Amino acid sequence: MKDKILEHIEVLVTRYPVLETSKAEIIAAYQIIEKSYKNGGKLLVAGNGGSAADAEHIVGELMKGFKLPRKPRSDFADKLIRENAELGAVLAENLQGALPAIALDGHPALSTAYMNDCEPLLCFAQQVNGYGKTGDVFLGISTSGNSKNVLYAATTAHAKGMKVIGLTGAKSSKLEQMSDVCIKVPQTETYMIQELHLPVYHCLCLMLEDEFFGEN
Repeated sequence: MKDKILEHIEVLVTRYPVLETSKAEIIAAYQIIEKSYKNGGKLLVAGNGGSAADAEHIVGELMKGFKLPRKPRSDFADKLIRENAELGAVLAENLQGALPAIALDGHPALSTAYMNDCEPLLCFAQQVNGYGKTGDVFLGISTSGNSKNVLYAATTAHAKGMKVIGLTGAKSSKLEQMSDVCIKVPQTETYMIQELHLPVYHCLCLMLEDEFFGEN
């Protein structure tokens, strides 16, 4: 792994020394997501309540510029302008590079239709079934690690040939057992767990942005 990428981990544990215990799992999770993106995959993210907000936050950092400008590649910018000189010029100037990511809480019409017609706890699993393919990654966020709808989604993800990353608190959990990698932040109180989840996923997003949009 590049030194520049690892620097983000070092900054993280300097600012949040308590996360030293999660360092190896953060690196392993990064490697899984990086490999997926390099092979044309995408990230599906799900959680409940505050963790649903975190899922949306993660997608926001990945689907547009976080710290880096992410200007379109010159060949794509040229294609935009050839397609339509006026509109393409605006697109070429303002579009940003994106790492494909979908937050599964953000589709209320689909979710409520499925919950009404079928089994409410499978609302995330249904979307993993629809969006997911071999080589994609499912990131399940659960402070307890035992949120049933997240566990159903993780089971579906593995059946689809996807990798599963868990983001939980310190206690052992079913999501930890199901995950290829589980980042367990060292807190047990819900709000304290969530306070540590944010710097962890910011670090992952910074690492990915540097890898895919940083200077070679």
